Amino acid sequence: MATVSANTEQDKHPWPHMQSMFRFKGVQKDSYIMRCLLCEPKQTDVSAYKNSTSNLRKHVARVHSNKLRMYTELMDSHRKRKSSSSTEPPMKNAKLTDSFTGSRRITQATFDKLLLTFVCEANQPFSIVETSSFKTMMETLQPQCTVMTRKTFIIIKKLSTVNYVATTTDCWSARQHSYLGVTCHWIDDISLERHSAALACRPLKASHTFDVLAAALEEIHSEYHIREKVTRTTTDSGSNFLKAFRLYGEDKEEETTNWQEDSGSILDDAEDSELEVEYQDVFAVLDDNTGLEYQLPRHQKCACHLLNLISTVDATAAEATNDTYKRLSRSAFAKCHALWNKTSRSIMAYETVERECKLQFLRPNQTRWSSLFLAVERLVRIHKEQGEKAIRNVCTALKIKMFNPAEMGFLVEYTAVMKPVAMALNILQGESSVHMGFLLPTLCQLLEKLRKLESSCEMCRPLVDALRDGIQKRFGEMMKDPELIAAAILIPRFRTSWTTEESILKAGLTFIRHQLDTELGEASTNSSLSDEDDFFGSMGSGNPEAGELERYLSCPFTGGMDVLHGFPQIKKLSVKVNTALPASAACERLFSHAGLLFTAKRSQLHSKNLESKLLLKLKHHFTD
Repeated sequence: MATVSANTEQDKHPWPHMQSMFRFKGVQKDSYIMRCLLCEPKQTDVSAYKNSTSNLRKHVARVHSNKLRMYTELMDSHRKRKSSSSTEPPMKNAKLTDSFTGSRRITQATFDKLLLTFVCEANQPFSIVETSSFKTMMETLQPQCTVMTRKTFIIIKKLSTVNYVATTTDCWSARQHSYLGVTCHWIDDISLERHSAALACRPLKASHTFDVLAAALEEIHSEYHIREKVTRTTTDSGSNFLKAFRLYGEDKEEETTNWQEDSGSILDDAEDSELEVEYQDVFAVLDDNTGLEYQLPRHQKCACHLLNLISTVDATAAEATNDTYKRLSRSAFAKCHALWNKTSRSIMAYETVERECKLQFLRPNQTRWSSLFLAVERLVRIHKEQGEKAIRNVCTALKIKMFNPAEMGFLVEYTAVMKPVAMALNILQGESSVHMGFLLPTLCQLLEKLRKLESSCEMCRPLVDALRDGIQKRFGEMMKDPELIAAAILIPRFRTSWTTEESILKAGLTFIRHQLDTELGEASTNSSLSDEDDFFGSMGSGNPEAGELERYLSCPFTGGMDVLHGFPQIKKLSVKVNTALPASAACERLFSHAGLLFTAKRSQLHSKNLESKLLLKLKHHFTD
């Protein structure tokens, strides 16, 4: 595609505030072509839409992460100049109260930042924000802003000391109201323990379109001052969430780097310059008045939601491959559903089950993961412990057809096949002891267990094949992601023992070495070295970070994450890649607490009061 040079189309830089980082090269259709000055002498061109600089930011974040703060400061200074130039000059005889409530209005995010700075620098107690006199003063100066609560203030102060955080988010509907929930998670650098906090449960108006979700999530990240710290945000596979992160999230496809070359990637060196073109439909979400766009972190699909889809949706593919399985599955589950429905709707049926079976049947719930497996497992357990006579007596009393031996054998095999899936789901939905590095080892172990079940299954072998195909379809890209592979290797419990595929381990180890080299390069750049040390570097002394990696891989496992304390660079990288959670179960727990507060008798509770009560309940462990 032809590119119009800057001399013929527009000599002036379209974004003058970015001249120190990007040179204007020309125009290509609806995009500007920018030459990255930070990449020189390498020639790297970046394509960015005319009304969005998001691609420039993504390039800086991926390739020049140590310059991201500089980029942010340039953008902030430009926005301040733009906002100040658009305001009208104050009148000569303006009243003092007019200056408070008129031209000096600021955003809520700026207000929170100034408030945090005041409390910290003046050594004021956090409780000052809840005093009536302080609230009155702030409301008089900035009536459009709200003073944060003490608990929220403490969390912001805590998050300001953390380098990496991760969030989970989901939508919830109750009593004809919709809400967006967000939780935050991080790993303590000293104790290596995981900590969590609920950030918001905000009302959503109108349709939950991708731009509405992106705006709400970015606002919450900015409110807690973590927008630049979030490594990943975990959500379910809803189409609106996927589109929001596809348009505004950080790209997974990074530019070709050295670690890709080492892992055997085929590079095209035909051209000296590299053109990075990203097509995004950003026009619907840009604010023409401010020029701001939404910026979201990298997206992580909820592993538990995907496993639930595999065990429900993908498992039905087994019926299309084997008629015997189809016939047994439909007849057995038809009787199961009839039994579950009858026993959950009648008091007499409940008493009959209690008398005959000593245990009650469980009824599947579509919104609960593994509920179908748990219901079938309970039925098989009753049949095993109380005998066939107990099930027969219940079916006779409720006028339901009794299970024949083939159908009961099918249900026994079904529970044996689905048990590893349920176990994997329970592991991944953990919050306090699970990290992102648990994802791939759990999936590999699940595939291995399903492979072993093939030889022992007679009726449910098509189900095993369907589950394995579903895992490959929904997790295939994740299982090849070098960062996720590295996250697993940097968990002392797993390291390189969770897979036997050399290509996978090589990709992860190469990623780790590249990250360690990058950290070493940034550290040497920021440190004050003599000319000789800066010129010769570590020549003759080897690569200490590479040696640290080898020592980490060979040291004995003593339990937990404490072994990382002996490897400072490995520990830092492990915290970074393992901060995110593989599942969004934490947000589901947030909604469970919200459901206990937002009852029928409290259906008129205002959304702000609901959020305040909910966050106060979940933040009780944060103290001064």
